[in-house]
Amino acid sequence: MPYKIYTIDPLLALYKDDINLRMDSYHSKRKELLGDTASLCDFANAYNYFGFHKNEAGWVYREWAPAADELFLTGDFNGWDMYSHPMTRLDNGVFEIILNGSDALNVGQKVQLIVKHKQDILRRIPLYATRVVQDPNTNLWCAEIDNTFDTFEWTDSSFTPDKTPFIYECHIGMAQDKYGIGSYEEFRTLTLPRIKDLGYNTIQIMAIMEHPYYGSFGYQVSNFFAASSRYGSSEDLKRLINTAHKMGIAVLLDVVHSHAVKNTNEGLNMFDGTEYQFFHTGDKGNHPAWDTKLFNYGKNEVLHFLLSNLKYWMDVFHFDGFRFDGVTSMLYHDHGLGSAFCNYDMYFSMNTDIEAITYLQLANELIHEFNPKALTVAEDMSGMPGMCIPIEDGGIGFDFRLSMGVPDLWIKTLKEVPDEHWDIWKLWYELTGRRPHEKNIGYCESHDQALVGDKTIMFRLCDAEMYTSMNKFNPSIVIDRGIALHKLIRLVTASLAGEGYLNFMGNEFGHPEWIDFPREGNGWSYHYCRRQWNLVDNKELRYEELNRFDKAMVSILKENDVLSKEAHSLWIHPADKVLIYRKGDTIFAFNFNPTQSFADYFIPTHKEGTFKVGLSSDSSLYGGHDRVDTDYIYDAGKYPDGRYGFMCYLPSRSAIVFKLTE
Repeated sequence: MPYKIYTIDPLLALYKDDINLRMDSYHSKRKELLGDTASLCDFANAYNYFGFHKNEAGWVYREWAPAADELFLTGDFNGWDMYSHPMTRLDNGVFEIILNGSDALNVGQKVQLIVKHKQDILRRIPLYATRVVQDPNTNLWCAEIDNTFDTFEWTDSSFTPDKTPFIYECHIGMAQDKYGIGSYEEFRTLTLPRIKDLGYNTIQIMAIMEHPYYGSFGYQVSNFFAASSRYGSSEDLKRLINTAHKMGIAVLLDVVHSHAVKNTNEGLNMFDGTEYQFFHTGDKGNHPAWDTKLFNYGKNEVLHFLLSNLKYWMDVFHFDGFRFDGVTSMLYHDHGLGSAFCNYDMYFSMNTDIEAITYLQLANELIHEFNPKALTVAEDMSGMPGMCIPIEDGGIGFDFRLSMGVPDLWIKTLKEVPDEHWDIWKLWYELTGRRPHEKNIGYCESHDQALVGDKTIMFRLCDAEMYTSMNKFNPSIVIDRGIALHKLIRLVTASLAGEGYLNFMGNEFGHPEWIDFPREGNGWSYHYCRRQWNLVDNKELRYEELNRFDKAMVSILKENDVLSKEAHSLWIHPADKVLIYRKGDTIFAFNFNPTQSFADYFIPTHKEGTFKVGLSSDSSLYGGHDRVDTDYIYDAGKYPDGRYGFMCYLPSRSAIVFKLTE
């Protein structure tokens, strides 16, 4: 029986052999791992067997190191004696040690693993360590006995995520105003209330899995089962997630299974003395652009590790799903580097990594089997067909993909085209063009556009004027233009570019400057590695106006369930720079014209009725000029030419959202 994906996109019929090969790989690997009866949830339990676990007999520690000749556990429990506690070799490269009595472990003790491989004596951090800490004096990392698996009093059993995600992308460490690293507790008490007030119903947390280099933004993971100790304890993270659920906010983990840090002392690399334990050998195992290690997704033990990792974060920490980082790199043997993906042949060739696709299918099956309400998002810039099609229909099984071309569109437009020359047809095409039956997360900028070397949208629009003219009592043409376009770009993107929406923390109020983590080149400064909430809290500055607009925008999009509705263009006029469309019964009217306002502009509707203004970007509350009467009721009647609509004043550089009242 042919897969449904061929009817969703008839062009894919030309590539049946490729898609059938993927599906055959998925089914055969699934059977190889599970047999005929087991489920992926039963399979992905490595974290309950490996690592440190307390039981009636004391502590049991198990490790997988197939190429090791001997393993020894060392730590402050035995005075760091390297060889006093040998581990017993079991089957299949598994080692075990049981500790009780005088050498029993206690929470807070530091431990390391000693690996003997041929002539080498290697210090390693246990693979399933749930807490990894750095010594402030030596800067060396080691595992710490943690109470991660102790019972936590969760109160979120009734929580159900909203179907339409409004995602607030965030980073715990840089989420505070202070010059330093923020904590889970500070985020819970200080930042979550801001997110709740703005109306976002989902947070996507970056840099949770432990990483030795803070400046990697969390994308060079060393310890996959350890929540970063920089921000606090495992219990602190659980309390944060539990509080978010109480607020009605789902929590996604930004998961990095596309690669791993190459460090040997801290990470997976050369853990048992070989490079092939987790990764491909030779050049195939090294990412040429990221200088990191690449997983061998064809190896069953690697699949066991990665799938168990996903279940662990859902089971132990109650994460509601994942944003998968670097999916493009996983999909292709050349990692998509330098590829334009301008035709379907580029998706289906010898360059496609079938084993990686099989892993992503298994991962999505596991996640939704464990939690049918879970959400998965793919970061794929290639536009791989079927990414968000169900597995049984021939797809890869993600719920959403990021609309990664949209930020590129805005950057290119802002850099190269004055707004008086913006192509309104192109904006419509780029913001609405996506694969059928595949849901997208729309966004105009994320953390990627805020990194040092790049610029946020607000900084591109206003640049140095932000340092001198964001005061409400110091009028500036540059700032006025920047604020107006910042609102228009966000509203048109949020309403058109996807079935969900994403914003990086602080960008909603036009956070100035870039993100630059402490490093040698900046004197290890935290100046640019924080969020300056003091700016939006200062009533004398205009950041407050943008913040109010973002809150109002999210509210009206949620109130009318706009993102689930199909977009219909009602009027596109390139010369006027006017774009009008509807989603359901909600009408969006944009005038991108920098100089010309239009009196009595015809607003087409799809039927008769009365409409009122639900949101005007020109309101003084949002830094506008109050040129729109928000109390006026518009009667949409039938005109002689058969069209329905009403006449309205449409100010320059403004947008109006009209709601049907009856």
